[in-house]
Amino acid sequence: MSILAAGSTTLLLAICSIVLATVIGLAGAFAKLSENKILKRTASVYTFVIRGIPDLVWMLLLFYSLPSFLNQTADALGWDIHFEFPPIGAAIATLGLIFGAYMTETFRTALLNIPRGQIEAALAYGLPRTRIFLRIILPQLTRLALPGFTNNWLVLAKATALASLIGLHDVMFRAKGAAEATSMPFTFFLVAAGFYLSLTLCSMVGLSMVAKRTSAGERELAR
Repeated sequence: MSILAAGSTTLLLAICSIVLATVIGLAGAFAKLSENKILKRTASVYTFVIRGIPDLVWMLLLFYSLPSFLNQTADALGWDIHFEFPPIGAAIATLGLIFGAYMTETFRTALLNIPRGQIEAALAYGLPRTRIFLRIILPQLTRLALPGFTNNWLVLAKATALASLIGLHDVMFRAKGAAEATSMPFTFFLVAAGFYLSLTLCSMVGLSMVAKRTSAGERELAR
C-alpha cells in the first residue's frame, strides 16, 4: 500500500529532525548555563520565541514566507537568484528548530542535576574537558534527560504529519490523497493512524530498554 510505503519518508523526517533538535538542544542548554550573558540571553530568546508560536505557523513561515522574502530581496538588489526550499529540507529544519527549543530545556534541567562536585574533582585531577564531558557528563546527561527526550521524540514523531501541508509525500499526504480519490476517508486515515500508533509503540519499547540499560548501574549502587 502506497500509504505505508511512504512510511520511510516519515521515518527519515523524524530521525533527521530529532538529530538536529538534539544538537541544537545541547548547544542551547550549554548556552543557557554559560557565564556569557550574550549566549545566555540568545538561548533564552530562542526558546521563548520558538515555544510561543504554533508549529504550523513556523512550518508555513519557513517553507512559503522565507523563500518569498529572499526572492523579493534578491530582485530588489538586482541579483539573479531564485530561492526555493524542498519540502523535506524545510520540514527537517522547522521541526529541528522547534524541538531544539524543547530539548534545550530538557538538557538544561539534566545538566543542573549532575553533581557539580564531580566535575570540580575531575578538573582538580587535571582531566581534559573533552574527557570530562565524555566520561562524566554525557553518561549522566543521557540517563537524566532520557524521560524528557522520550516525550519530545513522541511528540515530534506525530508532528511530522504537519509536513504533508507543504507537499511532502509522507504517510499523511498519501492517506489524504487516497481518501479524496476513493471517498473512503475513514479507511485510509485509520491506516495512517495505525502507522503513527505503531511508531509510538515501537519507540516506547525501544527507549524503555535504553532507560533500563542506562540506569542499571544506579540500581546496583542503590542495593
